[in-house]
Amino acid sequence: MEVSCLELALEGERLCKVGDYRAGVSFFEAAIQVGTEDLQVLSAIYSQLGNAYFHLHDYAKALEFHRHDLTLTRTICDLLGEAKASGNLGNTLKVLGRFDEAVVCCQRHLDIARDINDKVGQARALYNFGNVYHAKGKSICWSGAEPGDFPEEVMMALRKAAEYYEANLAIVMELGDRAAQGRTYGNLGNTYYLLGNFHKAVASHQQRLLIAREFGDRSAERRAYCNLGNAYIFLGEFEVAAEHYKRTLQLARQLKDRAVEAQACYSLGNTYTLLQDYERAIDYHLKHLIIAQDLNDRIGEGRACWSLGNAYTALGNHDQAMHFAEKHLEICKETGDRSGELTARMNVSDLQTVLGLSYSTNNSTLSENKEIDYNLHGTLVKLQVTCIVFNGVVGIASVYIVYRLSPDMLGDEGFFDLLSRFQSNRMDDQRCSIQDKGSRLSLSSGPESPPRAIRKCKFMHSHSKVPQFPQFSRRLEESSAAGGSLPGLRLNQNSNQAVLSHLMANADSAEPDDDFFDMLVKCQGSRLDDQRCAPPPPPVRGPTVPDEDFFSLIMRSQAKRMDEQRVTLPSAANAAARPSSN
Repeated sequence: MEVSCLELALEGERLCKVGDYRAGVSFFEAAIQVGTEDLQVLSAIYSQLGNAYFHLHDYAKALEFHRHDLTLTRTICDLLGEAKASGNLGNTLKVLGRFDEAVVCCQRHLDIARDINDKVGQARALYNFGNVYHAKGKSICWSGAEPGDFPEEVMMALRKAAEYYEANLAIVMELGDRAAQGRTYGNLGNTYYLLGNFHKAVASHQQRLLIAREFGDRSAERRAYCNLGNAYIFLGEFEVAAEHYKRTLQLARQLKDRAVEAQACYSLGNTYTLLQDYERAIDYHLKHLIIAQDLNDRIGEGRACWSLGNAYTALGNHDQAMHFAEKHLEICKETGDRSGELTARMNVSDLQTVLGLSYSTNNSTLSENKEIDYNLHGTLVKLQVTCIVFNGVVGIASVYIVYRLSPDMLGDEGFFDLLSRFQSNRMDDQRCSIQDKGSRLSLSSGPESPPRAIRKCKFMHSHSKVPQFPQFSRRLEESSAAGGSLPGLRLNQNSNQAVLSHLMANADSAEPDDDFFDMLVKCQGSRLDDQRCAPPPPPVRGPTVPDEDFFSLIMRSQAKRMDEQRVTLPSAANAAARPSSN
């Protein structure tokens, strides 16, 4: 018995719902091969196939099928379907970094939702808008600044994101959708964090935490605790941050997520470093190191060794510090981390200097200037180190660095890479679900399903252009009997001639809705404005290293204190003030 297109599509939908997207794609593709004359079914197949490819990270195919869906929904005058297709296109374009085009699609989604008074659709469109501007802001946060101190272009995008999230929040609160409120509060908190408004970030994440507890969502609860810890770090409330990271650690262990457990240990290690509680810092960094080794995360292992070297140095245990500094250098060489290798070489050299001078004197001050040259992968590095021995404690009083980068290193991260990348793993909490709760393939709609909105159009005439993106444009006149540029469309001489005529139309005049596509063309033509200064690729980050490692915060905090003029070694001034028990 021949299997129908609808039966194949329904099986594909079932498989996608249980997370088997590859199998789902196979069934959807088979459904397209069989074909159908039912344009509503074909539109649903396009939509869900695009979503499945999106989940498989095949964004080019996702874009292709969401584009097909948009073309078809506009052709059959299905406003609600067009709105959803526009939203899906916006999400896909956002992931591809084509933010201006994504904004146009989000605007179309919002306009239609407002025209048909679809509150749920408006909320989704506003949420997508916020996501696009949030992603745009983060994509150019690589300049080395800290939250709240980004270039104006970044701050403007983030402020827009906050505005759209606030607008979304107002609607979902009116609708009483607590789950949607939780997602928005999480994203809003992350946006305020990047804007440097840490008090608002805390308020938003506290609401996110409350809603996560209502739903028993321990993963969301864990993320909220982590985000609260990050915000409290920048508020200078390190003890409070540590308590939130401890809850993060507890939940990670309950969830049996070893990578996240290691991240929490790393954050706690850094927090106790900021609190100058180096014994506790070492304890948590050692736990991070063990998990990183268990998970074969060499990058995370290297970062743990770097942190342990710093902590042992602060305690005056230079032998242990040297052990971890050398291990850090070894791992950086192995992983090809050139900026990390440069840092590790300097740390090793500093410790060699300290250990070489340790015999000098017990109760007098000795100062020595030492100049060290490195040539690392074409990079000339000159270190001028002033070493001081005071009351038997050796420290680095000052370090001057002069370096010249070779062209092959210009694409790397700078010498100090700030806070790694911001909230890159949080997209599970930041991206709206692109599949509706109800199935578009259902043969009968449930009571919660909004009615399909069908607008009046001159369906029998050829007065509208078929919308296509320039990169996909093909003359519909070349379409075959099987539907041509709309795969799976089966038309014959005795059916739907009006539809065929409409699809084949190529008139010069444009309806008002075609302004949507005119804007897309303009965006695509000016896409270099969004890509003119492409950031370097994100540094490879191991699964046990969190996005916020507070590297620059630790450095600045230590630089401000007299006891640590440099992140790796204690200075003599504070060594004299340090209790003898240390």
